[in-house]
Amino acid sequence: MKIALISDIHSNLHALYKALETADKEGVEEVYCLGDIVGYGADPGPCVDLVMRYCAAAVLGNHDEAIVFGRGMDVLPQSGQVAAKHNREKLTETQLEYLRSLPYMVEAHNFTIVHAAPMNPHHYTRLESYFGTVEQFEHFITDFCFVGHTHLPAIMADKLGVTRVRQGNRYLINVGSVGQPRDNNPRLGFGIFETDTLAYNLMRVPYNVEGAAARIIEEGLPEALADRLKVGK
Repeated sequence: MKIALISDIHSNLHALYKALETADKEGVEEVYCLGDIVGYGADPGPCVDLVMRYCAAAVLGNHDEAIVFGRGMDVLPQSGQVAAKHNREKLTETQLEYLRSLPYMVEAHNFTIVHAAPMNPHHYTRLESYFGTVEQFEHFITDFCFVGHTHLPAIMADKLGVTRVRQGNRYLINVGSVGQPRDNNPRLGFGIFETDTLAYNLMRVPYNVEGAAARIIEEGLPEALADRLKVGK
């Protein structure tokens, strides 16, 4: 089965539409969301509606948690706090209830999804090096665990020197960000995984960045949130 793994949408409707359209053209059969549906961007409600409609499962991200529960709001950057308050006011009770219902981790097929890290997923640990990641493998039982949170695509195996996905290893894979990439590449990112062959591909797709940035300005959100979309950082 061909699976799409999307993460860190951050209320970017232009990017989410394009990601779902691309997944459909690629023959994806199921879509999974790795959290941070909301935050930073201009269109939280429509993004939540699309995830509710098209995703087989989703997990809670730190921005989702800050917006619906208030937890961790104080550790968000100032622009993130402004956007979080804006986003909460834009969400309906049905959308808020959906976000409240999301778990921290989900197992499906032969993989696990979690927003940041499988060990203490509610702590939202940033996985940025092999030595900081290796202990995470003890906290999921599947061969694959897909994460987001850092907005930086990466493949980390349970052994040093493994640089591509192949049978015989276990993997923690960061699928990047749909709505706010941070690797100096403004194209949206998400993963496609084939559960039978174990093939994994990172998709990078151009979308209407100018339109997404304009919506941020229209909603009165910090201009820096619009500017960063244009440069991917």
